[in-house]
Amino acid sequence: MLPRGPDTPPNSPPPGPSEDGVALSEAEIAVHWREEERYPPPPAFVAQANLTDPTVTERFSEPHFPECFGAFGELLTWDRRWRQVLDASNPPFYRWFVGGLLNASANCLDRHLAKFGSKPAFLFVPEPESEPTTALTYEELHARVNETASVLRTDVGLRAGDRVTIHLPMTPELPVTMLACARLGVVHSVVFGGFSGEAAGRRAADSGSRVLVTMDGYYRNGRLLDHRSLADATVESARREGQTIDTVLVWQRHPDRYLSASPPVPGRDRLFADLLRGRRGTRVPPVPMPAEAPLFLMYTSGTTGRPKGCQHATGGYLAYVAATARWILDLRPSDVYWCLADIGWITGHSYLVYGPLALAATSVLYEGVPTFPDAGRPWRIAERLGVNIFHTSPTAIRQLRRLGPEAPAQHRLRFKAMTTVGEPIEPEAWRWYYTSVGRGAAVVTDTWWQTETGGFLCSTKPALDPMKPGSTGPALPGIYPVIMDENGREIPAGANRAGNLCIRNPWPGLMSTIWGDPERFKRIYFEKYNRRPESKDWRDWPYFAGDGAVQSADGYYRILGRVDDVINVAGHRLGAKEIESACLTVPEIAEAAVVPVADELRGRVPELYVTLRPGIVARPEIERKVVRAVETEIGKIARPRAVRFVSDMPKTRSGKIMRRVLAAISNTLEVGDVSTLANPEVVEQIRAQVRGASPGPARPPPDDLREFGTTE
Repeated sequence: MLPRGPDTPPNSPPPGPSEDGVALSEAEIAVHWREEERYPPPPAFVAQANLTDPTVTERFSEPHFPECFGAFGELLTWDRRWRQVLDASNPPFYRWFVGGLLNASANCLDRHLAKFGSKPAFLFVPEPESEPTTALTYEELHARVNETASVLRTDVGLRAGDRVTIHLPMTPELPVTMLACARLGVVHSVVFGGFSGEAAGRRAADSGSRVLVTMDGYYRNGRLLDHRSLADATVESARREGQTIDTVLVWQRHPDRYLSASPPVPGRDRLFADLLRGRRGTRVPPVPMPAEAPLFLMYTSGTTGRPKGCQHATGGYLAYVAATARWILDLRPSDVYWCLADIGWITGHSYLVYGPLALAATSVLYEGVPTFPDAGRPWRIAERLGVNIFHTSPTAIRQLRRLGPEAPAQHRLRFKAMTTVGEPIEPEAWRWYYTSVGRGAAVVTDTWWQTETGGFLCSTKPALDPMKPGSTGPALPGIYPVIMDENGREIPAGANRAGNLCIRNPWPGLMSTIWGDPERFKRIYFEKYNRRPESKDWRDWPYFAGDGAVQSADGYYRILGRVDDVINVAGHRLGAKEIESACLTVPEIAEAAVVPVADELRGRVPELYVTLRPGIVARPEIERKVVRAVETEIGKIARPRAVRFVSDMPKTRSGKIMRRVLAAISNTLEVGDVSTLANPEVVEQIRAQVRGASPGPARPPPDDLREFGTTE
């Protein structure tokens, strides 16, 4: 049985046997990682870095908590200064910078105009290479945000505290709409553009949005997608949940024409182009908001249960992303920075919109997929625009390595810093990123954090700490992690045992609550290790992250993935990411995904799906090399039942491999709805390959396979 996820009330399951016969706590994942070599930060980077003070960790240590975080608040401009850094009197509902008033839009725009008004805030790169890149200066972005805020206030009647659902692609209209909402104190809820109308509608209903902002169409993977057509399903889905969306505001991808085959619905749909005609030059004063007022909702969920609306507060969140962008990304106004994440995810919110804009940086905003029309596209863009800070996910790194391993060498890349985010990165992929993309001259920060945390929690401090492939590094200053076993006992550094990663203290970026469901917030994230529910001391309320991790003797954390992604083989709890990483040590392998398969004797056994690098043909010798790599890196207990060579993996629109689908195929289960995948056609190809042309009747999955590998 796979361990329960963080949305399950905590119960302690019986421990299983370990490899040496000693009882193993259910929280403890068997660890077979070898220690990797360490890479010092390049001297040229250190010489110019934002954070070079070696006493920073001490200054943010527990004796100085929480006042140390006042330094984060000092990075912002306040309408009224806070009177208390942290009110922790009602844990786990923490309030940061209490008494302070500020506006997020003003902090990202207005305060920069005098010095940086003519500097680009965004460089918008359309996916079609025939379309030119557009520079949107801080003055121009400020004007567009004000005009849009005027429409939202005057034509739609939105006021502070109202909620708006935004279902937009990666075009400038997305940050414009977010900042216009923030200017009015309206809470925005951005839904990833690749989600279905039904998913958007459920989120709109949960947040109580009566306004939907969408777009007629956009370009992705070489196709013009009709996005407006999803709005009808969004409205209907919300209606079924009891929420009426009475206004749909439609941006146009090209101002001179309407791209959607779905005409505007009279009385409900309104084109921004029509509403903005009388708004040119309009100025809307930013509304001062209490620091603890919600800035946005970001929904996160698996495939079951209603979505969780993570509510992030204005002051604490903005201060945290500004400080961590400055320290970890090494951002400053003179940089040209490119974060490849979609703004529909928390990375795009924190480190493409709010963090960089709060620091007056210039960011690249790219509409499409990084591998269109080929894997050299990111490097062409980076070379042409002079990007010197690059930020992407291990998924994208693996794709680019697979499809164009030599492509970076064909361009003059000048990266001083590179970041990876979203999931653990395998050492082999890390080394390609460092050597082929960064040329060994750029520092790499491998960050760990979550939607719920608002910003980075673990990472090397880029000018102070050596890099170690596959390890995220130590905790950030002011963050106090602990690894716990199932009974709440701390697993010490260097013990070579993994467990559940928790954070002992609150921090400014932590979500305030789950929208409309504070008890669920408390139950999911804090009940598991809270032994004194009546306590008012934050030390009794550790945050349960739901990720497995191991801490090496040097204090670096290695994230093993979600505790749901653990395969229990005859009582041995094996981390999926560890098995996949072993596969990538085989030079011919580009991507790997491991899934659990039911086995009469051992309960579950791993099964591997792999894709090959370009020009490589599947043959038995490669399969034998993969099996040997797994046995060598981990042990015979992890030997896969089968190695499946596939042309591609089923992936979400954000590029993540849907292991749930692969697990369903391997176990002859229902795969569920795959229509929203980026490549739904590959599912039937894999199913025919694994099961044969006639798959036979599918059966519903057992509980322990239902959620495996699911993530939005």
